[in-house]
Amino acid sequence: MNGDGIDFRTAPERYRHWRLSIDGAVATLEMNVDENAGLIPGYELKLNSYDLGVDIELYDAVQRLRFEHPEVGCVMITSLRDRIFCAGANINMLAQSSHQHKVNFCKFTNETRNGIEDATQHSHQTYICAINGTAAGGGYELALATDYIVLLDDGAASVSLPEVPLLGVLPGTGGLTRLVDKRKVRRDHADYFCTTEEGIRGKRALEWGLVDAIAPSSQFRDTVSAYARTVAEQSDRPRDAVGVRFTPLPREIAGNRIIYSTLRADIDRDRQFVSITINGPADAAPESTTAIHAQGAEFWPLRLARELDDLILHMRANEPEIGTWVISSIGDGQRVLDFDRCLTTYRDDWLVREITLYWKRTLKRLDVTSRSIIALIEPGSCFCGTLMEIVLAVDRSYMLDGQFEDDPRPAPAVSLSAMNFGPLPTLNGLTRLAARFAGTAPAGLDDSLEAMLDAEAADALGLVTFIPDDIDWQHEVRIALEERASFSPDALTGMEASLRFGGPETLESKIFGRLSAWQNWIFQRPNAVGEQGALTRFGSGRRSEFDKRRI
Repeated sequence: MNGDGIDFRTAPERYRHWRLSIDGAVATLEMNVDENAGLIPGYELKLNSYDLGVDIELYDAVQRLRFEHPEVGCVMITSLRDRIFCAGANINMLAQSSHQHKVNFCKFTNETRNGIEDATQHSHQTYICAINGTAAGGGYELALATDYIVLLDDGAASVSLPEVPLLGVLPGTGGLTRLVDKRKVRRDHADYFCTTEEGIRGKRALEWGLVDAIAPSSQFRDTVSAYARTVAEQSDRPRDAVGVRFTPLPREIAGNRIIYSTLRADIDRDRQFVSITINGPADAAPESTTAIHAQGAEFWPLRLARELDDLILHMRANEPEIGTWVISSIGDGQRVLDFDRCLTTYRDDWLVREITLYWKRTLKRLDVTSRSIIALIEPGSCFCGTLMEIVLAVDRSYMLDGQFEDDPRPAPAVSLSAMNFGPLPTLNGLTRLAARFAGTAPAGLDDSLEAMLDAEAADALGLVTFIPDDIDWQHEVRIALEERASFSPDALTGMEASLRFGGPETLESKIFGRLSAWQNWIFQRPNAVGEQGALTRFGSGRRSEFDKRRI
């Protein structure tokens, strides 16, 4: 925390809870939570329990490993604590937190664990977990995000998801979904596992598929290390490549304005919306991978992805009453398309692959943000290619048909590129175009289309919502913003999530569209957070008193 609220920017030299070490192609992330370094005063992070601050460091480490360490093919997560892996989310933190903070905390930790799975699947930087003690709740959920789990078989180390019997809530970071969808644990076994407090150890954990291997104390370290080396050798990540250093992210907060190098946000507190303006590239796209690598973190697509990612997190955590985000852009659309060609032409380069994957994750973060999001496409806009994904992601878009009076700039235009037809899928595995039309896209809308489209052409192809002219523009936009501010935020959150997550279900869409909705509701129920609820009374020695009526 600082004077500007929760800050998601950090670096390894500032970590309080994790130790990152590199040994050739294997990296090790060791959890050693500082009990007295909670993000917010009022609780101690005992037994390697975590809060949002712990997970901010984990997210930073995962990102840096992908970009700064191309030589790493395997990442092992373990604990520096003897007999304790991780006790999960800190209960006292949850008990004292606002509902908004609890939900944002769960959302961010879910996104971080999805990022770990994405690194394993698409970056070929495989995560494994060495559980050297008790892994309870969110601690086991962290392990579930990895590709391979080794459990210490010493008669004491165990895995558990005790949220239902102990706290009256659900595992908050995808545990239920990963048990049955990812690890294929039988439903009856999962039912028992999720309703027992003491957890499951050794042989039974292995037989039920809760872990992939068990090893006694004398063989534990060697077993994990041997597997890590084997996995690392199978990775296609370049051993001799030079990583891209993540330089400190520049950000200035001045009153109601948040300023980055590639975008800014202007908050209107009276009308409860923020205007986010994205700046297109100022320079021409590089013409080789050598030039891309030379630019490093200053390469425009990477710089914008980092800054947009940070802005989304900042606004979600620190500006909960700003319910509508209005996104516009300024720049040369053709230059955006030129950068897209870099990303597609050199897609086999490890750094270009990582940048594309970063954009995919950042857009998904926008998808699951519980804010009304509107795009304005005006003269001078550059919503083309990758930036057009933002228009396809928002709840509603307005594109000016023609020019503004006394404005010499030409009428706005949008364009698609190859980036809109595969590299940047949404949560349900579909492209945003495919999700938009549910398999009924207009004729001519395919990856051969790369032309600048005016408002009428974009409207005919279904790419925008409304195309008011100069006379109606201000009126229609004003009405949209005023209407949004007048509706129930709760109803809007439920409506938007339901509409955004249509189509087929995936592990991610189940976690965010289904599990998160249930957890959101349960977190408000008296059985969890009332005076006699399980979360409130945890650790007090008094038993919870539940309202027995099923709802």
